[in-house]
Amino acid sequence: MPPPPRAWQRMLSGRRLDLLDPTPVDIEIEDIAHGLAFVARWNGQTMGDWPYSVAEHSLLVEEIFTRTSARPDPRWQLAALLHDAPEYVIGDMISPVKAAVGPSYGELDDRLSVAIHIRFGLPAHLPAAIKKRIKSADKLSAWLEATRIAGFTEAEANRFFGRPDPALLSELSLHLRPPRDARNAYLARHAELLAKM
Repeated sequence: MPPPPRAWQRMLSGRRLDLLDPTPVDIEIEDIAHGLAFVARWNGQTMGDWPYSVAEHSLLVEEIFTRTSARPDPRWQLAALLHDAPEYVIGDMISPVKAAVGPSYGELDDRLSVAIHIRFGLPAHLPAAIKKRIKSADKLSAWLEATRIAGFTEAEANRFFGRPDPALLSELSLHLRPPRDARNAYLARHAELLAKM
């Protein structure tokens, strides 16, 4: 009988992350930041000389979440920054691919999210109201990315992501930069937020 297929990944930190049973002790922020800085959003179909990374997207989602918070709580800001952290292992699948893969993608994402949250002092499962606010910031980020670098018309973006509040758009910008710079910006923001908790 052949051995079962390998379901773990060796990280640059030396950690061995079991995808079927991830534990908080195997999660390192350096691995997350490095991986996310090299994962392209929109399957790489964006304008510019650098791919728009999940690390950049995560920084933008956290910025939007913070701007729309009357009194930002560092815990939930950190949750916004980490909202796509599982993608450091599983990559960024666009919605049509997720639909084709089915529920197993969501289950894997959930397992990794729980381990990541616990590792950084967050509840395993976020309160519904916080998840909703992060999702709202995520949709606004997607609208910006779609219209500014992914070739969508505003009408298309409005249909898929909702019509954004123009006041929120005025001071937001997208950053296309080398993975090293995205990784360092992500690590710096993570450290800032942890220091406030």
